[in-house]
Amino acid sequence: MNRRLPRLAGVLVGAGLLTTALAGCAGTVAVDAAPDAANAACADVSVALPDTVAGQERRETNAQATAAWGDPAAVILRCGVQPLGPTTLPCQTVDGIDWVIDDSDAPRYLLTTYGREPAVEVYLDTELVADSTVRADLGAAIERIPATGGCTDETVG
Repeated sequence: MNRRLPRLAGVLVGAGLLTTALAGCAGTVAVDAAPDAANAACADVSVALPDTVAGQERRETNAQATAAWGDPAAVILRCGVQPLGPTTLPCQTVDGIDWVIDDSDAPRYLLTTYGREPAVEVYLDTELVADSTVRADLGAAIERIPATGGCTDETVG
């Protein structure tokens, strides 16, 4: 089954806020909560999130199980998204966490954990932060969701 990730604009409340959040606005970052944001595993992730990611300071968000770093918001995290099925998108393992990478909106990337339930997605702007640093900084928090699978030749085209 081929499955592309949803367009990245859906991560934030309304397409207009995508530009606003990434272009810079002091204050709270508006983010849609994921469907399974109330999952206890997301609470475990949320309390373990770092104050800084890729050198960017954490900011307030308006939704449960979400986080943002940077002004403008360079990194946005949502816990509780639907786990991905088989995909043709690239899947990479970084520090024991498997990530599916959607670069269709480059230089903005959508990274989604693979083989963890609930899944976590991280939206980042690679003009402001390095994706490898972001993944390394978030790893300890995301590891709180146990892996139930991972990248394989059969899941990645």
